[in-house]
Amino acid sequence: MKQETLQIYTTQFIKNFKKDLFKIDETNFGDFALRLFYFQAAHNPVYQSYLAALSIDKNEVKKLSEIPFLPIEFFKTHKIVSSQAPTEIIFESSGTTGSQNSQHHLLDADFYKNVAKHTFEKFYGKLQDYQFLALLPSYLERTNSSLVYMVADFIEQSRGGAGVENTNFSGFYLSHTQDLIHNLQQLQARKQKVVLIGVTFALLDFAEGKPMDLSDVIIMETGGMKGRRREMIREEVHDVLKTAFKCQQIHSEYGMTELLSQGYATKDGIFQCPPWVKILLRDTNDPFEVGTHLRNGGINVIDLANIDSCAFIETKDLGTLIDNERFKVLGRYDNADVRGCNLLVV
Repeated sequence: MKQETLQIYTTQFIKNFKKDLFKIDETNFGDFALRLFYFQAAHNPVYQSYLAALSIDKNEVKKLSEIPFLPIEFFKTHKIVSSQAPTEIIFESSGTTGSQNSQHHLLDADFYKNVAKHTFEKFYGKLQDYQFLALLPSYLERTNSSLVYMVADFIEQSRGGAGVENTNFSGFYLSHTQDLIHNLQQLQARKQKVVLIGVTFALLDFAEGKPMDLSDVIIMETGGMKGRRREMIREEVHDVLKTAFKCQQIHSEYGMTELLSQGYATKDGIFQCPPWVKILLRDTNDPFEVGTHLRNGGINVIDLANIDSCAFIETKDLGTLIDNERFKVLGRYDNADVRGCNLLVV
C-alpha cells in the first residue's frame, strides 16, 4: 500500500472509530476491540514491535483474552501513537521526586474532552447542571496534567450552564480556603448540584482544618498523597472524610495519564467505567494469563478511547472484579512507582 493511500486509510479508520465510540455497548464491544487491535498492531510502531518480540501473529488473535496488553511502563520510554497526526498536547504523570514520568501524546484534545464529558454524564447526568470546585494543583502550574485539563474543561462548561441565580463558583481553590467554605455554603443553601473534587491529601487537609456539613455535596477524591502524608487505604480515607463532612458516601475517580477514559465510584469504592472500557484481570504470577475467570489480580484495561495511542494497557494496579462491570482497586504491585495523583497505595 502506497504511503499516501496508507495515510488516508489510517485517518479514515480513526475518524470513523471515534464517531462510533459512543455506540459501543456490551453486545458489540468485542468486535470493536478486535478491530482496534488489528489496526494498532499494524499502525502503532511500539505495539507492533512488542508483539513481534512476543512472537505473536496478530491474525491469530481471535478473542479479547488473547490480546496482548502493553506494559504501562512503555509510556515512560516511548512515544505511543497509532497515526502520524501531530501532537496537540502531551499529558505527563506527576510521579514522585526522582521517578520517570509517563507521557501520553494527545493527538485530538477535543476528542478527549468529549470522552470525559460523556463518561461523567453517564454516571452523574448533565455536566452543565453542576458546579465544580477543585482542590487540585493550579491549572497554570500543571498544564500537562490530564486530570487538571479535564477538570478545567468541566469548570469551563459548567460556567455555560444556567445555574441558580446565575451565580457560578466553579474554579480551582487550592489556596483560597475561606472562599471555598463560603461558596460551598452558598451553593448548598441554593440547592445547587456541586462536585468538590480533589487529590486525597488536599481533601484531608481541608477536612482537618475546616470540618463542615457537606452532606449535599458530591465529594470526589482522585487519590494521591504525593509524599505529603502517609499512605492510607481508600476505606480509611473515606471514613475520615465522611466524618468530617457529615456525608454518607465519598465518590472516587479512577483515571491515569495513559488512559483517556475515567471510571467513577459513587459508593463504597466500587468503580464502573463507560461501555467502551473493559477491565480484565491477569494472574499476578503470569502476566499472560488474562481472563474473566479471574476475580483478583493485576488490572488490565481495554480503553477503546485510546484510538490514537494504545487501547490495551497492562497497569501496575491490583484489583478485584465484583462483576463484569464493577471493580475495586486494592493497591499496587510491590516496587511499582507511587503515582502522584491517581491511586492510593495499600
